[in-house]
Parts: sequence; C-alpha cells; structure tokens
Amino acid sequence: MENTDILKMTGITKSFPGVLALSGVDFALRKGEIHALMGENGAGKSTLIKVLTGVHPRDAGTIEYQGAPISVHSPLHAQELGISTVYQEVNLVPNLPVAENLFLGRQPMRAGRIDWKRINSRAAEILSRFDLAIDVRENLGTYTVAVQQMVAIARALELHARVLILDEPTSSLNIEEVTRLFQQMRRLRAEGHAIIFITHFVDQVFEISDRITVLRNGGYIGTYATAEITKVDLISKLLGREYEKLVQLKASRVGQAAGMDEEAFIRTEALGRRGGIKPFSIRVKKGAVLGCAGLLGSGRTELANLLFGIDTADGGAVYLGSRKVRITSPRRAMRFGIGLSPEDRKVQGIVQDLTVRDNIILALQVRRGWFANLSFRDQKKTADRYIELLGIRTPSAEQQMKNLSGGNQQKVIIARWLASNPLFLILDEPTRGIDVGAKTEIQKLIVELAGKDMAVLFISSEIEEIARCSNEVLVLHDREVVETLRGDDINDGNIMNAIAVRHVEGTKGG
Repeated sequence: MENTDILKMTGITKSFPGVLALSGVDFALRKGEIHALMGENGAGKSTLIKVLTGVHPRDAGTIEYQGAPISVHSPLHAQELGISTVYQEVNLVPNLPVAENLFLGRQPMRAGRIDWKRINSRAAEILSRFDLAIDVRENLGTYTVAVQQMVAIARALELHARVLILDEPTSSLNIEEVTRLFQQMRRLRAEGHAIIFITHFVDQVFEISDRITVLRNGGYIGTYATAEITKVDLISKLLGREYEKLVQLKASRVGQAAGMDEEAFIRTEALGRRGGIKPFSIRVKKGAVLGCAGLLGSGRTELANLLFGIDTADGGAVYLGSRKVRITSPRRAMRFGIGLSPEDRKVQGIVQDLTVRDNIILALQVRRGWFANLSFRDQKKTADRYIELLGIRTPSAEQQMKNLSGGNQQKVIIARWLASNPLFLILDEPTRGIDVGAKTEIQKLIVELAGKDMAVLFISSEIEEIARCSNEVLVLHDREVVETLRGDDINDGNIMNAIAVRHVEGTKGG
C-alpha cells in the first residue's frame, strides 16, 4: 500500500453552544486505503466529517488535501475538490430514474435538449462496473437500499471523487448485500481510491479496513493498523478503559440481589421483535435504576422503543405490577405512566423554535388530552417549578429552546416527563454530548428520581456512569441481553468485561 497521505487533518477543534464537539483531533487518510472511523455516540465522528466537507467551519486546526492546505466552504465545494459522502440515508432523489440521479445537474445535451439516450446508455455502462444489471429508467426508489447506495457511490466516482466517505453504509443491509458492498470497496481501494468507512460494527472493521481511528468524547484516542490491534483492545479504546489482559468473568452467576423478590413496577417475559431485539425478560422496581450497557448497535435503543411503544413487540408479555398490558403506541405507554427521554434530543426530543415553557408542558398536555388545555398561568407555574428544581439555566421560561446549551436542553426534556408524573422513566443517553458539569448534575438527578419511588431505565455508552448510577445492569450484544449484573458485581471492570468477552466469544475467527 502506498503510504502517501491524500488527506491530513491536524488539531481540528469545533465548539457548539455548551459543547466542545472536537478537541484537537488528528486524522490522516492514505491513497488506496480503507480507513475506519469509530467511536460511540457523541464521539465526534459526524462533526469531523461535517468539518471536512464544509457543513461546519472549524474553530481551529488545519486541513491538507493532496499536499496543499484547503478551506472547504460547502458540501458542493467538497465535491468539486473530489471529496464525496454517501450517507446511510441516501441523499438522492427516489422519485427520479436511476440514470437521471447519476447525471443530475450535469445532463449531456444534444441540439439544446437533454440527450436521454446517451444518459441511459452511459448509466447502464457505469453501473455494470458495480455488477448492477438494473433498468436505469426505473425510479431509484423502487430499488433496495443496497442498490441505492451503489448508485450513490457510482455518482460520486463520476464526479471524480478521490476521497469517498461511507457513513454507516451497512446499517440497513443484509449479510449478502454487505458482502457485495465490501467487494466493491476492495475494488475501489485497488484502483487507488481512499475510503473513510464510518461504522459501529467491530467485526466489519476487522474484515475490510486497513487502519482504524478512534474518537471518544470529541477527543482523538489514536490510529491503529487493523492487523496490529485485537478486538478486545479496540473495544477498550471505544469504551475508555485500557486493560493489559481481559479477565474472564466468573462462570457462576450471582444470586438475586436483596429486594428482588419484591413486586416490580414493570416486568417483561420474553418480550421481543424480529429484526429489532431478541426476547428479553427484565424487571424494574420502584426506587431502582436499571442500567443498560453495550456497544453502539447492541440493541439498547431497540429495547427502549419496545417498552415505550415506538415499536410493537411480536412476542412475549409486559406486566405493570400483576396486570398484563399491551403497549402498542407511545400515547398508550404514557397512559400507563411511562415516559421516554430519547437518544437524539435534537430530532426526537426538543422543538427548537418553541419556548422552554412549551417544551416542558408537552407531555403533560398530551396526557391530559388536547381538549383539556392548560391555562397559560398553569403552564408558566409548571415550567418555573421544574426550571428551579432541575437548575435549568435560562433567562426565563419564554426563552427559545434552540438558544439553550445541550445540557440545559437535556434537562428540559427530563423536566417534560417529570411534569407528567411518570411511574417509569426511560432515559436513553441523557448525558450524551453535554459538558462534564451538566453530566454530573444529570447523573445525580437520576439517582434522586429513583429515591422518589420512580422506576428508571438508564441507557448510556459510558460504563462509568452506568456503574455509578445503577442498582442492576443489563449488558447487550448483537441485540440480545447477554448478562445481568447485580449488587457488588456492578463495577466498570465487570461491565467492560461482559461486553468484551461476549463480543470476542461471538466472533471467534474474525
């Protein structure tokens, strides 16, 4: 492999209000290599790519491309330079033909008109290089995600991309489709293209990549030759704990912790969903925090979505106390006293253009019904109460949400659910992407909520805070609950080992 860097990013720093997203990150990409970029949620992967492709301006650092310094002003500018991104959600036009998508914005003309015959023949010729024998006159949306991704890659190469960024390209693909994608990636590498492969699948990284760069909490952890790092070492770097040797977990399992014979507020029996998460049985008592640990993609959010009715189970049962219930929608979950603070607060949690007051009273209003409107006085009273209770830093309840820091936005989401008086609160990555001080406050709040007889499910990528806050910990791997830790067995090392041991046992020979 040629060791010439086609791309070099040095000391990249990027801040958003209340969040240091990247802190002095380095990244170098060689010609003719597949370089995996890895990190848990909030590590900074997406921000680094957005800085590279001109979506965000960098606050500090330098970018060199083909040996010369560059400043990328927009994704279009990045494309013109030869840097193209193919996202998991393909950003082409599904209701236009495949051929038109390939040549969109640069259609060949003949006698002042678009030369459709030439477009169709050239499109078929281009796609034949990717072993795609499809009708290029059919709309792109009629084909599978795998085919759409190949079309997006082909378009990028037709735009003379030298650097190809594949952002979670395998998340929606089956095993056969992943195999075909990897065949094409190897071909492109052999032709001298440089590929940045963003993924959370450890096995795939070891199968396809030449080097791996790991980011964590916006910082640069290191770059490693894939052939010279073990899976256990890589998982250690992703999770933030270095171990000289992985200690095997005890074969015997610890008995039930004190009080586990008490009636749970919520319990499941073999609850599961095909294509989502394998059947799991859990129980959460009032006054307890059930932690949920595992690598990105292990099934943590899928578990939460089943319990809140975002996804519907196709097997198993849910019990609230001794009563068997069916949770078929979020509204039904809320009627049962269940709340969810979602993983992606920007997309699923907050309404940015509404006020803090509006955001806090949303769940309470839904629970009451739209015909039992809260008066403005009651809204303000409720909002002010939780602003004070949670220490939300805002000039007033009338401040727009988009003007708050990430940590304060997260507190508003928690306040929303507290205002609706839930009995069971699911917190999916409540401390992701916020500063250390706000993290500590939210961790303290989680423990306090349980102390007030609320049942809490706490999902986090950070094993330290899972160990610190939880009475019991579920460990997930490959969308399955594979370990339950209780009592004195809950510590950073045991959680880490449970994740790593299961992963290595499940991927021997990889």
